Amino acid sequence: MNTRMRRAAFAFCATAMAASLAACGSAKESGDKSDGGTKTAKGDDITVGLLLPENQTARYEKFDKPIIEKQISELTNGKGKVEYLNAKQDATLQSQQIDTMITKNVDVLILDAVDYKAVAQGVKKAKEDGIPVVAYDRLAEGPISAYTSFDNEEVGKTQGEALLKALGAKAKSGKVVMMNGSVTDPNAAQFKKGAHDVLDGKVSIGKEYDTKEWKPENANANMQGAISSLGKDKIVGVYSANDGMAGGIITALKGAGLKTLPPVTGQDAELAGVQRIVAGEQYMSVFKSYPQEAETVAKMAVSIAKTGKVDGSLKTTTVDSGTEKGVPAVIVPVVSLTKDNIKDTVVKEGYYTVGDICTGKYKAACDKIGLK
Repeated sequence: MNTRMRRAAFAFCATAMAASLAACGSAKESGDKSDGGTKTAKGDDITVGLLLPENQTARYEKFDKPIIEKQISELTNGKGKVEYLNAKQDATLQSQQIDTMITKNVDVLILDAVDYKAVAQGVKKAKEDGIPVVAYDRLAEGPISAYTSFDNEEVGKTQGEALLKALGAKAKSGKVVMMNGSVTDPNAAQFKKGAHDVLDGKVSIGKEYDTKEWKPENANANMQGAISSLGKDKIVGVYSANDGMAGGIITALKGAGLKTLPPVTGQDAELAGVQRIVAGEQYMSVFKSYPQEAETVAKMAVSIAKTGKVDGSLKTTTVDSGTEKGVPAVIVPVVSLTKDNIKDTVVKEGYYTVGDICTGKYKAACDKIGLK
């Protein structure tokens, strides 16, 4: 019997001694698992804990949080409640936040990990207390109940293929700089692997960095180092794992006096990244349907909180997370975003309007590519 249910059962037995043995016995038989599994089926009145990793990347506050909250409300007829905390890229703080969610007795926890290894103990504690954990966007170690994200190796391959296309015959005429994400994020390793699968043997990688905390300023410093080491005229392309870092990279390239920028990749379809694509400063980004991912995790969490199982209407595969094997997972597809398909991706999906993108200094560039 898990910790939370033991407390509930003890309180009940203390107030009804005559019926205690029958009541306590039935509590265990009716769904309280000795391995820390979920409780009996619940109705719409559930509490979902939501832990997001940081607020520097625009997506979390702009897309993930409001979409998850809206979907959970719709799936619970307005009765479901969301308890939200953001770790601000602090793994220690996120571990404390998991403890907070356990104390609040949430019915299920959606967790986007700052550090996928550091959360393992918290995930274990949550399960022991009867709280299933759904890993969101980043696979977390520990006994998670489900997972949803994008095909992260495919993201890296998409970026690598786009860079090769942009380079064309220049692919081996100079050096490519690789700006990978943070080593604490398991997705970053998968992006890197996918990109290497495509680029290795086809380009000459002059410098490669794992960028601390995904911060644009760290990518900027790394890029300045690469320019100093390789020479600005020797760099033919830059693999950047996301849009935020691409901004820091492009600032460094401009600061070095480059008039014509090499192609730079990205990911996340951030507004600033899309505008740089329009302006010809950034070659591409990876469009990922955060609404689809967020709606999926909400559906997973509500279903698990209510029934202990993933919603049967979701198309699932399985993944392994550390010692946890065969975790139910939903993998959302990705799209290469360039100036040619902005209208069919971020505009069509409602991320931004043409007015959002084509502000003052981008108006002429938008007109040039037919974005009106």
